[in-house]
Order: sequence, then C-alpha cells, then structure tokens
Amino acid sequence: MGFYDEEYAGIQKKRKSGRASVFLSALIGAVIGGMLVLMLLPSLVRSGYVPEAKQAQPKNVTSVPVSTSGGQTTSNVTKAVNKTENTVVGVINMQQHQSFAGMSTQMEEQGNGSGVIFRKTNGKAYIVTNNHVIEGASEVQVSLATNKKPLTAKIIGADPITDLAVLEIDGGQVKEVAEFGDSSKLQVGESAIAIGNPLGMEFSRTVTGGIISSTDRTMPVDLDKDGQTDYEMNVIQTDAAINPGNSGGPLLNAEGQVIGINSLKIAQTGVEGLGFAIPINEVSRIIDDLIRYHSVQRPYIGIGPVDLQRISPDEWKNTLGLPEKVQSGVVVRNVENVSPAQKAGLQMYDVIVKLDNQEIENSAQLRKYLFEKRAGDNIEISYYRDGKLKIAKITLGKQEAQ
Repeated sequence: MGFYDEEYAGIQKKRKSGRASVFLSALIGAVIGGMLVLMLLPSLVRSGYVPEAKQAQPKNVTSVPVSTSGGQTTSNVTKAVNKTENTVVGVINMQQHQSFAGMSTQMEEQGNGSGVIFRKTNGKAYIVTNNHVIEGASEVQVSLATNKKPLTAKIIGADPITDLAVLEIDGGQVKEVAEFGDSSKLQVGESAIAIGNPLGMEFSRTVTGGIISSTDRTMPVDLDKDGQTDYEMNVIQTDAAINPGNSGGPLLNAEGQVIGINSLKIAQTGVEGLGFAIPINEVSRIIDDLIRYHSVQRPYIGIGPVDLQRISPDEWKNTLGLPEKVQSGVVVRNVENVSPAQKAGLQMYDVIVKLDNQEIENSAQLRKYLFEKRAGDNIEISYYRDGKLKIAKITLGKQEAQ
C-alpha cells in the first residue's frame, strides 16, 4: 500500500512556485536585453565598437559556370542547344494510300522522325537522318525550324545496314548548318544532349540531356529478319531520353557539336536510359559515299557465309573435318564465280577463323571487318580445310549496290 505526505507536498509546491518566479523574471530580462542589443547594433557597427561579420563561404562546393547576357543566365547546355537547334529538322514519311472505296489514292503521313542539316553548297542543303525514318516513302517532306510550310526533299541515298540516309532540299531558307565533332575523343561521363521530335512535330526540337554511358557498344542487326545477325553496329550509349521521333536527330556534346545520330533505344518494361547513337565519325564516311555514289562503297569477297554455331556439332567433324579446338567461325556455303574468294582458292566448306590475324566468330563480325575496308585493299584469310589450317591472301572486290 502506498502513502501520501501532505505537509511534504505543500513544501514542494512552495519551492516550485518560487523557482518559477525567478526563471520568469530572468527570461523577461534576457528578452528585453536582446531587443535593446538588436536595436543598437547598427549604431555600434558604424561606430566601430562591434566589427562587421564576414559572410561564411561554403566548403567543397563546385560551381557551375554560367554567363550573363542581356539579363539572362545562360548555361553551357543552353549555349550548345542555341548553336545547333535551328539545324534540326522534322522528317515526314509520306506514302500513297487508296481511299476507302478504292477509287483513288492520296498521300498520307505514315511516320516522322528527325534529321540534321550538315552541309550547304551550290544552293542545296543536305540532311542526314535514319534509313528507317524514310523507308518505303513515296515522298519525303522536311520541316525547318524557321519555316512552317514543309519542303519536299529528294532522297540522295540510303543504307539499311548502318540505318543512315541523306536528303537534299532547296537551301534558300537554310541559314545554319551543324558542326560535326570527333566521336573518337568521347569519354564516359561527359555531357550528352539530344534534340529531336519525339512523338511527332507537336513536340518539335525537344531537348533532353544526360551523359555518355558508353563510347563503344555493339548492337546486332538482323536485316532480313531471319533470326541471324547480319551485321554488328558500333554505337554510343547515352541515358539522354530518346523517344520515337528522335530517330535521325543529333546527339551533341557540351560544345554543341554533333557527335552521333540518334538511332534506337531499348524499349522494355522496367528499362530506362538506354539510348543509342551512331558515332559521327562513322556517319561521315557513310554520308560522303551516299552523296558521291548514292550508295555505300563496300568491298566483298564473294562467298555465302554461314555461322559455324548454326550447324550441327555432328557435322563439325564428319563434314567439315574440324579439330575439337575450333568452336566458332564462318563456313563457306558457296563461292561465286570470278570472285576474289575464287581467285584466292577458297572452296565450299572451308571454315574462316581469322581476317588479318583478327579472330572471326560469325558472319556479322566478318562483314563488320570487311566493311571497314575499301575495294582494292589486300587482306589475309585464315581458314580450316579438312582439319588443316591454311592462309590465303585476297584482294577485295567492289560490292554492287543493292
């Protein structure tokens, strides 16, 4: 059982009451004193009795370089965009469609993308875009940043393998052309800026930003949709947002130079920030050929290639006579008459494993290596025939335009 001492409780109440009175008096005095100091502080500072406090500087803070022009703050990104945005165009794919009754045909917009003006000469302006943007078009129209009415464009050349195309328009209304950078000097982590027309001309010249995620990715290309990789494309990876309609538009560096042509992205549920652009150094070589020859001048050796991995392993030894250590390569399915391969002595069922001492694992790698060469170049081919390694020298021929 507990108990309660009333006399003791009364003493405690008196003590608490006294302490509270003292505390309240001290608090009121402190507040009044503080207010007096604040009121007199400016006079004391001007009189020199109190030194003026210096503003503290934060440590370990990195400033972003900005410049002021005409009362506006302009970042490096804004400068880069201002340098190039007027060279970005909309590319509209127009195709003929029959009317509902089938009595007439009319031109309708089938799709659209982006492009960038890279050259102006002899009254003509040239635009680079993606092949898949203009593929199947009956007519291609180009929408300039400085003109609301689209211009009709001429397709100078297109290349499905690298997904590039060059268009020509009247240059009378073109005032600016884009500057190409050097994609071989790119570094992971540096700024990347994409400009294009995502989801159509309603959002024309939309700007998105990010970084270079990788400077050297390889993407498989299946041209004939047979499930076999026909070519391996070198691309730049970026996390700058690239959406449908951005295709063919420029990827810029911080100086506003074009370092790539936006081409594709990985669009899967839960995947973000995986966009890809064709490096501008490779683009330059392709578009020069398209303007000069209307097609890409590629070499060829004149064989029908098949990946070794697509052939039953039982045939590796029984039909091809390969040693067990050979697990990849390109099988010669056929040799064209009067071709460089025939002149070099290649035969059906030979298995190519190296070009110029570089290992070749499949036909996509073989094409990629060859397409970096020119007709007339000499290369060395290492191949197996009946279990024996052989070497042949071959002079590359010129591939006929498709």
